Amino acid sequence: MFVVTARLNKKKLLICILILAAIAAVVLVLTGSGRKAQAASLPKLTAKVKSNEQRVSYLQGLGWEVSQTPLEEQEVTIPKTFNEIYTSYNELQKAQGFDLTDYAGLRVTRYTYEVRNYPDASDTVVADLLVYKHKVIGGDVQSTALDGFMQGLEYPAS
Repeated sequence: MFVVTARLNKKKLLICILILAAIAAVVLVLTGSGRKAQAASLPKLTAKVKSNEQRVSYLQGLGWEVSQTPLEEQEVTIPKTFNEIYTSYNELQKAQGFDLTDYAGLRVTRYTYEVRNYPDASDTVVADLLVYKHKVIGGDVQSTALDGFMQGLEYPAS
C-alpha cells in the first residue's frame, strides 16, 4: 500500500480548480451540449448588489441557501489577455449571459459563499460572485474537492 501526502496552499488549489474548469469546458464543447442555444434563452443574471445582504439575496433568488457572510472577499484582476484556462472559464460565463472580456484588465471583487443546499454534495460547495462597481459580472458554483465540479450560477434542474 502506498500513502501519498501533498501540501496544498490556496494558490495551488485555485490552479487545480481552474484546470478542472478548463477540462469541464472542453468536455462541454466537445460533446455539443447545446449550451450556446440555451444561453440565448437564459435571462441576464446581471444585477446590482451594493451590500452583502443584496449578494446573499441574489444567490437565494437563484435557489441557493448560502452562508450569511462570505467565506472570502478578494480583489482579483481579470487578465488583459486570456490564457486557455480563462478562455474556458469565460465560456462558462458566456453560457449564462456574462462576458468577462468586457472587463479585461480591470480589478473586480470575488465574493465566495458556502452553499448549503447543493443536491447530493458530499464535499464543500461554494458560490463565487464576480462584482464590478456593485454589478454582478460573472460567477460560478463549484465543489472545493480536487476532483470536483464547476457550473453556472443557476440551481441545477432536478
